[in-house]
Amino acid sequence: PSYERNRSNLNMIFSASLSVLALLLVHVPHGVQSFSPHACSHQRRTASGVIMPTTTTSLHATTEDTSTTTSTQKTKLSRPERKKLEREKKQKKKNGKKQPEQAKYTLHSNNISELTPSSNADDVMKAIKRAQNRHDDHDLRIVKNFLVNEVDDHFAYGFRGSLLARLAVGALHMNSNDIARDVIDVRKEYHRDSMLPMESAAIIRGLLRIHNVTDALDILDDELAVPDDEETLDSSENKELLKQRASSIASIASRHFFEGEPSMAVRACTMLTELGPIIRKCGLTAEEINMPWTRIIQGASECESGRRAGTISPCDPEIALNLPCNLVYCVLKAMTTFPSDNDDRTYEALSNALVRRTLFITGAVSMEGCPDADRGEVVFMGRSNVGKSSLVNMVTNRKSLAYTSKRPGKTQQFNYFAVNDKPGREKEVRYGDEVRGEKDPDAFYILDVPGFGFAKVPEKQRQEWSDFLSEYIETRKTLRVIFHLIDGRHGPIDEDFNIMKQVGEQKPKGVQYVIVLTKADKNIKGPNTTNSGKVQKKVLDKLRIAAKENGVGTAPILLTSAETKLGRDDMWRYMRLAAEV
Repeated sequence: PSYERNRSNLNMIFSASLSVLALLLVHVPHGVQSFSPHACSHQRRTASGVIMPTTTTSLHATTEDTSTTTSTQKTKLSRPERKKLEREKKQKKKNGKKQPEQAKYTLHSNNISELTPSSNADDVMKAIKRAQNRHDDHDLRIVKNFLVNEVDDHFAYGFRGSLLARLAVGALHMNSNDIARDVIDVRKEYHRDSMLPMESAAIIRGLLRIHNVTDALDILDDELAVPDDEETLDSSENKELLKQRASSIASIASRHFFEGEPSMAVRACTMLTELGPIIRKCGLTAEEINMPWTRIIQGASECESGRRAGTISPCDPEIALNLPCNLVYCVLKAMTTFPSDNDDRTYEALSNALVRRTLFITGAVSMEGCPDADRGEVVFMGRSNVGKSSLVNMVTNRKSLAYTSKRPGKTQQFNYFAVNDKPGREKEVRYGDEVRGEKDPDAFYILDVPGFGFAKVPEKQRQEWSDFLSEYIETRKTLRVIFHLIDGRHGPIDEDFNIMKQVGEQKPKGVQYVIVLTKADKNIKGPNTTNSGKVQKKVLDKLRIAAKENGVGTAPILLTSAETKLGRDDMWRYMRLAAEV
């Protein structure tokens, strides 16, 4: 019995020791803990010899509960730590997923780094402009692949065609011809209905910049063709189309003149001449068209100077045979078919190109005093004080080539002025000196005839002038144009009737008779700031009746003013006939 009691006490002591040990192990760090209370479970033998585990279940459960509570208190994290842990978990999930493919349309730009289907028209336009300004061929090709391969016709609310046109212009500016050709073909195939004339004109100018005239003409005839329906010419769409067509043809003419290729330039001027009447018919004004006539004239003058020097020759022999004596006349012919704004700068350039040198040759009082008939001649006639000398100075852009005076009858002889003759020509005529050189191909004479009516001269001298004029008109073989000047304020008087009758009876068939109404600005009240003029209806009616009665009813009538420079283009249209003899 004492042994059993001692054994029971020992078991109690051992169980208590295990409990204390379990409590100690709870406070040991996990890295140091190498065993658990379960590993120290004790077995006891009963009196019958059966081995039974000691009753420590409640102790283990208590130990586990205590360990869980203590562990929970120890692992409680602050808010920043929890956020950090969440970010780490998200990063693990992200790394575990499949990475997306790199964007196919990545650009060099920091502003627009890539193009995606969600990009808008403004993004694409910015990318094109940056690539053009920086000459970035990589970005230009990326934009081309994006517009051609990635998006459809409805991209950017249907503005894909406009973006393709802008891309073509940028590619042509950078000489990326392959990109431009692909883009132009796609635009023509899928966006023909939405093509804008302004975009087509911009592409034409780009093609001209790289000397691709063939494709430029193809686009001109395809996308900017003249409308077939004449009844709808005055619509806003057709007006814009005709305006851009005229601008494109003007670019062709100007560029080829400056590049020394007169054949193509003359062909373009011919196209403008054919387009001019259509422009007038649709109602477009000179301000709306805004044709660059001054620049075209300057280019033609420069090209003509090279042609006279022998440094420029037409590339097409067939066209070379039909070129005018002065290339500027091609521009003048086109100008006269378009609405005119009578711009001073334009006509100053025209006069300087057509009249490079002017010389007073001689004053004749009979046919024997006239110079040799080796070039065309233009005659200015009319009554005294009608403004003949002023008009001569206006068309030649000279201030005092022909002397003017407030006193009627200042001109007392038939004054010959040589235009574009060789320097020193007057010495040959007056003194018989030999002067080297040749006259220019477009040289001609201007003849200022004394006025009739108010000139204070004896009747005998007036009759001599009349006889001289009759003989001159009938026998001068190189005479091409007769300008009959009539005061636009009053209309024809008795002296004008006599001139009409004389011309109608004696004028040869090859001579052009033109009636010129002068001082048209005097019929407008107040300051004339628009360079315009007008004539009263009764004056025109009187003039037409007189012309018909004297056999010159079909003569053209021009409205001019030496003050406002009105009518310069019309005057030169007929003076050209004398230069081309």
